[in-house]
Amino acid sequence: MIAVVYSGSHIADWRLSNKGKTIASFKTSSINPQFNDEKHIQQLLNKNINLIHHAEEVKRVYFFSAGASTPELKELISKAMSAFFKFAKITVGHDMLAAAIACCKSQEGIVCICGSGSNAAWYDGRKLAVNNYGLGYVLADEGSANWLGRQLIKAYMNETLPEHLKKSFQHRYDADRKTMLEKVYRSRQPALFLSSFTDFYSENYNDPFIRQTITKGFTLLTDTYLVPLKEKHPRANVHFTGSVAALFQTELKEVTTAAGLQVESILREPINNLLTYYSNKN
Repeated sequence: MIAVVYSGSHIADWRLSNKGKTIASFKTSSINPQFNDEKHIQQLLNKNINLIHHAEEVKRVYFFSAGASTPELKELISKAMSAFFKFAKITVGHDMLAAAIACCKSQEGIVCICGSGSNAAWYDGRKLAVNNYGLGYVLADEGSANWLGRQLIKAYMNETLPEHLKKSFQHRYDADRKTMLEKVYRSRQPALFLSSFTDFYSENYNDPFIRQTITKGFTLLTDTYLVPLKEKHPRANVHFTGSVAALFQTELKEVTTAAGLQVESILREPINNLLTYYSNKN
């Protein structure tokens, strides 16, 4: 039996499979080694009945997370998983690698994540090329849910949000300046708060301010990450994963087409493609 896990900022998607047959499909809280220590991860695993029931049967674990960006952080995850899955070999990777495998399998391409956060990389069919992207929710994440949330909060706080949207925002979130600032600057994981406003964009999608903000975010994403990658790899197609990319495909395709990019695929969640890929290897 194998376990395949893709952990985003909010949730972790799990698939347990035996000889190509899915045994269990479920979600847990996200597992991010930048925020969670070994004890926390082990406690989370020990609370899930699916994992408890199948732990000793699992022989391979393929785990991917945005936080698994250094050898030390990967080792943290590996130790926590090894303590729970006692008979399994543990493979830990970055979420960009998971996105690349899910979109490209063994083919080369430019891969971009645009969900809670954003990032992009060149994939040669086996590994990702190192770059200076992926600077996180404070310095980067252009076009992502986190970036969209920041724009919405700033417009509300600066009173540049159109009046009808301001009233809708106040009504939905019971928003006031003090509460907003505390959640941004004093909460344990402000990125989760900042990326929680995607539904507001969806519900007000036809509003010009909302559409313009989405387009601006995708333009920044394209100009910052994708155009430079395309210049280095002119024959490559572009692949997207992530909820924001999937949700606002119209704006995304308009922006990328204008930049001369060919979008090959837009995949909301990589977990099922990952499962197929690793099931075929076991």
